[in-house]
Amino acid sequence: DGLKPVHRRSLYGMWDMGNTSDKPTKKSARVVGDVMGKYHPHGDSSIYDTIVKMAQPFSYRHMLVQGQGNFGSIDGDSAAASRYTEVRLFPYAEALLEDLDKETVDFVPNYDESLKEPTVLPAKIPNLLVNGTDGIAVGMATKMPPHNLREVCAAVSAYLDNPEVSVEDLLRIMPGPDFPTGGIMMGVDGVKNIYATGQGRVIVRGVAEIEESEGGNRGDRIIVTELPYQVNKAQWISGIADMVKEKRIDGITDIRDESDKEGIRVVFELRKGTMAPVILNNLYKNTALESSFWTSNLAIVDGQPKILNLHGLLGHFVQHRIEVIRRRSEFDLRKAQERLHLLDGLLLALARIDEVIAAIRGSDTVDNARLTLISRFGLDELQANAILQMQLRRLAALEQQKINDEKAGLVTEINRLTTLLSSESNIKDEIRRETAEVSAKFGDARRTQIANAVGDISTEDLIEDKTVLVSITTANYIKRMDLDTYRKQRRGGRGVTGMTTKEEDFVDSVFVAGIKDFLLCFTNLGRVYWLKVYEIPESSRVAKGKPIVNLLNLKDEIVTTVIPIREFREDRFLLFATKLGQVIKVPQTEFANPRSVGTNAIRLREGDQLVDVISTTGSNELVLTSRFGQSLRFHEDTVRTVNRGALGVRGMNLRKDDTVVAVTLLEKDHLLTISDVGLGKRTEFDEFRGH
Repeated sequence: DGLKPVHRRSLYGMWDMGNTSDKPTKKSARVVGDVMGKYHPHGDSSIYDTIVKMAQPFSYRHMLVQGQGNFGSIDGDSAAASRYTEVRLFPYAEALLEDLDKETVDFVPNYDESLKEPTVLPAKIPNLLVNGTDGIAVGMATKMPPHNLREVCAAVSAYLDNPEVSVEDLLRIMPGPDFPTGGIMMGVDGVKNIYATGQGRVIVRGVAEIEESEGGNRGDRIIVTELPYQVNKAQWISGIADMVKEKRIDGITDIRDESDKEGIRVVFELRKGTMAPVILNNLYKNTALESSFWTSNLAIVDGQPKILNLHGLLGHFVQHRIEVIRRRSEFDLRKAQERLHLLDGLLLALARIDEVIAAIRGSDTVDNARLTLISRFGLDELQANAILQMQLRRLAALEQQKINDEKAGLVTEINRLTTLLSSESNIKDEIRRETAEVSAKFGDARRTQIANAVGDISTEDLIEDKTVLVSITTANYIKRMDLDTYRKQRRGGRGVTGMTTKEEDFVDSVFVAGIKDFLLCFTNLGRVYWLKVYEIPESSRVAKGKPIVNLLNLKDEIVTTVIPIREFREDRFLLFATKLGQVIKVPQTEFANPRSVGTNAIRLREGDQLVDVISTTGSNELVLTSRFGQSLRFHEDTVRTVNRGALGVRGMNLRKDDTVVAVTLLEKDHLLTISDVGLGKRTEFDEFRGH
């Protein structure tokens, strides 16, 4: 049932005292005293703290207790004393306790053997997966994330259909944890590991957006609306304030916490001219705005601690529900048969009512009347007692009809229960039906977003393959648009605005790519990051686009070259040129395994930077061009092919202070050279002799 003893005893104590969702709330102190006196003699603070946490919407994905009063906050504020607050069970918790009175689970004596308490709850809901848990006991720790109820119920159904269902199939149904505080889960690789082994970690980011200033009168803003799970907001803000004072984060002028009951809103005012994407990236990298959630699915199974993968968690829940439904059905069947037996006696008495009345009137005591009914009409003691207790109003025709209707209903119910108990597949169908009911009643939409993992095939299957236009500015703003955004015009047309840019920013490159293509994003530090074209937000023609730092996990670097690739071929190469004249040729297949955090594409000497990257066939001629206007033509056969991360060879000797600015393929007849002051000239390639 996903509960520790104190949680289970608290819920059962509230259930036992009638503190349910359809009744008025009761003082927490009364509930705590009742639970402590009957089931959990370990101090009132442990019980009250447990009840408080079960009533916090930021702690539990689905709350178990409905509280009235101050139950603490995400800032770490403690709850009011138990004498001030009131509680009652949440309807969700009642689904865990349902059928408890039908001998569905074992009961054991409480601590003083004056009462009995359940060893486990019937748990119609897979609560261990839905709400998760964490704690440490006898040297062993468990930490399990919460999940979305609808997705968990769908996974239970999939497991019932096929107990050997693959982790990949389950991942399509349950794409990952769903935290009560929302956030963004970065990729699914960690989730795959957790589902397969029971251990691992996921990276969770808070939700933040950049609000650009209008008119340039002030700096931009960063607005955070969701935080990773279990992050203390007040401590997080205080930590950032300290980092700003210590100049570890430069550019933040003011921090305001505008959060209210509707949700979180933390505003960071930035100094005018500060690049908001860089600040946001620093917040992700240096604060709890991006956090790791470590998972260890340690649970008690038949009295033994075990680490369970997703199959184990689903399997044990299904086996528990099979046992609960079997015991519940046997209980209901027994009660229905007993009731039917009594009704048969009543109907017999009604059919021969004159004889029954005469027999009773002829008896001097109740015991003699009972014995007379048993001997004369073939009844047993239970039936005879029921007849003796029968009221005269039962003799009315409508009352007799009610008995007949009740008998017909009992016969139908007995047949249903008998069929249900006849095979385990029927019990599994009942589990499937009840799970669907729970999902429909308590389920809600996913709160935690999932960032599209590179190579996430299940995501691509839902995307229509089409060609789009991608544009990037020198300030690293990127956007994609449909080709239909532009209409064909004749010579002399005025054209249309293709992109709005910030002051001193301009479009650096525009290219056409398939929406499922990879973009290899190479930075000035020689690193490469993978980005799917569909991960770039679609924008209007006049929009600025999105800072690429929000899409990639950049580390104080800028993207210098972006190359679209549909497939990584062995006969195709990437040729790199650095500022100090180094040339490196690497097969495309070296970049066929995307990594969400990026990796080193080439190795750079101290003071060197990556300038340009081009795609080649292995048999091209190339031209390196320097800042001082020098150009060198050579065949790429002269450059040895190396693996990713290599240093490469010298491609061009440079004069003092000269640097390489571009590398060009000899695909046409001419080389067009344009200077930084706007002078341009066209030169035939034949005028460059090979070196």
